[in-house]
Amino acid sequence: MTEKGPVSQFILNNYRHFNAASLVDAAVSYEDQINSGKKMMVTLAGAMSTAELGISLAEMIRQDKVHIISCTGANLEEDVFNLVAHKSYKRVPEYRDLTPQDEQDLLNNHFNRVTDTCIPEEEAMRKIEDHLVNLWQKLYREGLRMFPYEFFYEILRSGVLKNEYEIDPKNSWLLAACEKNIPIIVPGWEDSTCANFFAAHTIEGLFDHTILKTGIEYMVFLADWYRNNCQNGIGFFQIGGGIAGDFPICVVPMLHQDLQLTDIPVWSYFCQISDSTTSYGSYSGAVPNEKITWGKLKPETPKFIIESDATIVVPLIFAYILGL
Repeated sequence: MTEKGPVSQFILNNYRHFNAASLVDAAVSYEDQINSGKKMMVTLAGAMSTAELGISLAEMIRQDKVHIISCTGANLEEDVFNLVAHKSYKRVPEYRDLTPQDEQDLLNNHFNRVTDTCIPEEEAMRKIEDHLVNLWQKLYREGLRMFPYEFFYEILRSGVLKNEYEIDPKNSWLLAACEKNIPIIVPGWEDSTCANFFAAHTIEGLFDHTILKTGIEYMVFLADWYRNNCQNGIGFFQIGGGIAGDFPICVVPMLHQDLQLTDIPVWSYFCQISDSTTSYGSYSGAVPNEKITWGKLKPETPKFIIESDATIVVPLIFAYILGL
């Protein structure tokens, strides 16, 4: 067990009931998973990169407490946007009071709002677009294909952005993942700003869409990774809901039910942090036990659900696991 610092001691002393107690239970069990040699998948929904979750997630990656990530296309690109354009971001703490005209004014000034934070189009999105287009054209000329996360790894490793970093690079989770070369599953990448760039330039004929490896190829890739890494067990730590979690968790029942493989263990741990409360027909609001009926978890699998704001909860859990 990692020696615990003041943040962890505060959590242990004060978080004793309800969602707070679930936070402690989930953190302790996560640490047990890692200490027993199991691996962990972390899934990122929502706007976690723009919320700068990378400050804590990057260190988790560096310390080998995260071994694979599944995220939305937005979280993939927005970590890089923040890396190179942080000084041009605009915070709007009074966002609840904005009028429709206020929102139009933000658009007119090329700011795209995510809750209280506005991403600058020119300094972030268009800057990354130029580098991506150069890479996509190169891949097309050379007859190569890549997954979405490999596009970003290629750009980061090339060093073309290095002189443009506007945050401490140790706070970029994507940079940490790139340095560790951990795989990143990005289901539904097409629903992202950079994928819109990709589609637009495909229409223009700058390259062909076949340079992009597809979602089905992602599932095949994940199935191979899971089979090669599940000997001791793999946990599933889900931040938010949606496709970032829904897609990868299904690899286990696919291996069991569709490929008829009997030697594959289910996920060894499950935790979801979400403000989506238990509800009828909502997958994001389903309690973990429902996943037993789908062959994703077992009755004895450690299962936790924390109904709270992930931007508050996750850094505390990570702080505990890191011993802070």
